[in-house]
Amino acid sequence: MIRFVRAELDGVPRVGRWEGERVELLDHDDPLAAIRGEGTVTSTVPLHWLELLAPIEAPEIWCAGVTYERSRDARLEEAQTEARDVYALVYDADRPELFMKDARMRRTVGPGGSIRVRSDSSWMVPEPEVGIVFGEGGKPVAVTIGNDVSSRDIEGANPLYIPQAKIFAGACAIGPALAVPEDWDAPFPIRLRITDASGAELFAGETSTGRMKRSLGELADWAMRDNPIPPGSVLLTGTGLVPPDEYTLLPGHVVEIAVEGIGVLTNLVAA
Repeated sequence: MIRFVRAELDGVPRVGRWEGERVELLDHDDPLAAIRGEGTVTSTVPLHWLELLAPIEAPEIWCAGVTYERSRDARLEEAQTEARDVYALVYDADRPELFMKDARMRRTVGPGGSIRVRSDSSWMVPEPEVGIVFGEGGKPVAVTIGNDVSSRDIEGANPLYIPQAKIFAGACAIGPALAVPEDWDAPFPIRLRITDASGAELFAGETSTGRMKRSLGELADWAMRDNPIPPGSVLLTGTGLVPPDEYTLLPGHVVEIAVEGIGVLTNLVAA
């Protein structure tokens, strides 16, 4: 499922069912209704005719942290205080780390949008993740791709700086589509590729949600516990891909995150 506009028509956002290089256009802009099978197909067009938007206007975006062993190790490596033990403790604890990344899409862009780096950070990284989309009653109804852009030096200076390391203008991207898994327990392969303005590859890596400490369902249950997250919200489930310590995001870099069954989320880095 995608959201899009067609400038040559009325420029009004719509949703469509995406299959290969063709998209069935529906007569509304409600991704959750489209997932439920609601709406009338008005036409079928090539994908390249459409300008893709964020696949859902999420009322809230939440994140889970330290859900992969690689993420735990990276947090321990970057930590500059004795509080570094909190990362090892939360990785092994029953209760996961959860925090709100954004609300009403104020800091989030869609496919092709510009993610940003903080002006007061010297060590910025993308964090490629699978995102859970919540429906009515907090039920997971779909998945998407997310990029939890983060400052490693600010987080490493003190764990209490995590909100500043994680929440700033252009700190998140989601897209390009929503997919409904046939099997929620099946792992999702995730690939990350970063290039510079000339197209030269700076980093590439891959992982799988099969390496997560916790399941998608478990993270969704914790997020909704005593916490009325509205329908259409997204929970990013943590990253298992961390570029080498000498790498930092810079304006002009391009981040591509590919997840089998969902697509490729591509974003340019801006100042």
